[in-house]
Amino acid sequence: MTSRGSTLLGAAFAVGAVVLLSGCGPSTGGDAKPATPTSTRPSLAEGVPRSYNPCNDIPQSVLDSEKLGMKIVANNDGDGGVEWRGCGWVRPNGYAVSIRTTNLTVDLIRSRNFAEATEFTIAGRRAISTLQFDGPHIKEACTVNVEMKGGSLEFSLINPPSNRDTGSTDSCVLARALAEKVVPSLPATA
Repeated sequence: MTSRGSTLLGAAFAVGAVVLLSGCGPSTGGDAKPATPTSTRPSLAEGVPRSYNPCNDIPQSVLDSEKLGMKIVANNDGDGGVEWRGCGWVRPNGYAVSIRTTNLTVDLIRSRNFAEATEFTIAGRRAISTLQFDGPHIKEACTVNVEMKGGSLEFSLINPPSNRDTGSTDSCVLARALAEKVVPSLPATA
């Protein structure tokens, strides 16, 4: 793997971890305050959905159509019980993406009030795209979460403008288009 490919893939995995660092309101005297009252705040699902394994269940034809290669296992356990299970891929001269199941629900992602949150449906499932980074490069990374029983399927995509093949395309457009190809492979019971 090239150094650039490793860097892009590592950055894509970091997108999912950003969710862990967001969602709490301001701190007062060292005591973190929830962004919303706990009685109305969506909760984290018990565990990662196990009915779909992105590393094995994404059709090869989808990966080939997106020119995705260099698969790397991208399992993470975060603070507060957040879990991700799946893999990451890199498109040469293009974007890097991690596709993982997580116990973060669409409702919980919506409650975090990330920038440019857009709700839509894919194959009859609720979905949301968000920009989860702050700063000058916020639009280079987009996260799409698609509803599953017990969490969501998360697409964390990073697409710097310097990428020859995809750099001129909005990262959320790419993430949503990829999700629309992958989600039909989810079992109906997932």
